[in-house]
Amino acid sequence: MLILKNKVAVVGVGTTAYGSFPEIDDYGLAARAFRNAVEDCGVDKDKIDGLLCCRIPSYARMGEILGLDPRWTIHMPPHGRMSGMAIVEAMLALETGAADYVALLYANIGRSRRVNYGGEELAGIWDPWGFTSPGAAHAMMLRMHMERFGTTTRQLGEVSVAFRRHASLHPDAVMKKPITLDDHAAARPIVEPLRLLDYCLINDGAVCIILTTADRARDLRKPPVLISGVGARDAFSRSAISNFDADFWYSETREAGEAAYRMAGVGPSDVDALMCYDNFSPTVLFSLEGLGFCGRGEAGAFVEGGRLQLGGDLPTNTDGGHLSNSYMQGWALNVEAVRQLRGECGERQVAGCEVVQYVATTPCTRSVIYTRG
Repeated sequence: MLILKNKVAVVGVGTTAYGSFPEIDDYGLAARAFRNAVEDCGVDKDKIDGLLCCRIPSYARMGEILGLDPRWTIHMPPHGRMSGMAIVEAMLALETGAADYVALLYANIGRSRRVNYGGEELAGIWDPWGFTSPGAAHAMMLRMHMERFGTTTRQLGEVSVAFRRHASLHPDAVMKKPITLDDHAAARPIVEPLRLLDYCLINDGAVCIILTTADRARDLRKPPVLISGVGARDAFSRSAISNFDADFWYSETREAGEAAYRMAGVGPSDVDALMCYDNFSPTVLFSLEGLGFCGRGEAGAFVEGGRLQLGGDLPTNTDGGHLSNSYMQGWALNVEAVRQLRGECGERQVAGCEVVQYVATTPCTRSVIYTRG
């Protein structure tokens, strides 16, 4: 994978509004995001010969709607871990010449259609362990972290408070009202020790990311953002079914992070901003430890004092993340990485931003390191 360093660039990104849109389907939302991404980079739409669809029912129907006849197509299942996996797959397609320009499309209509993540609809996945949702699994993992390392829910609240502060600076974020640590502690319990403000926000919306080779990227509208490092490690043998891991995916996150750092030639101290998959707030703590931003068991203390906020040592999820912007299952976090490196984030801009890391700590852990082109 080292040969892929700086070979592929993000040249276009597009998002829709996030909310409840019962009048439009996932194809319509994806088409809007695609149009915005094409306009963002100025590429001739007819040059796009690669199409990757995630959480969209039919890639064929999507191509028909967009008027594309790609040489390379892939359809990915609707799991949050897919955004990092998709970027790696698209990089390989570009490197091998299977495509010249790849559009990656994600759409979600979970809010307006009242889609449940877990519960009786997915009983075969969660019930053997007594869980009824992914939130229950993450609540159990947090409880284990608390018992082993002394982590507190007050420390956990630092994650939600930081991301809400960032959302308050984001004109398009769904939840903008600032919150305090006391607000976090007083929120309604869902699965103890997790409360309402520890859960992601399910919304309708779509995201499009356009990739091409670094040499082609120079001819387009915006400065390219290079993909300098990627890393991957799965945990199928022990945690893929239950979405629960007694080790917090520590080893997988460490290996994925080290591979990405090695490929990019950077380390944790070089990262200016972190985009961290936050389906639930404890995932952020697990990610920080696995990536080496702090020692094992030290994430609770690490996040205290606003360390994840703008102006802190490690600004994280500067768009508000899944907790306060919208749960676009990692896709919007990758877009935020690009916008930060372009300097397009206004009040939430990280000063002097040159290296941004994305990580999804899940049964299929992926990390991507982006740098200025």
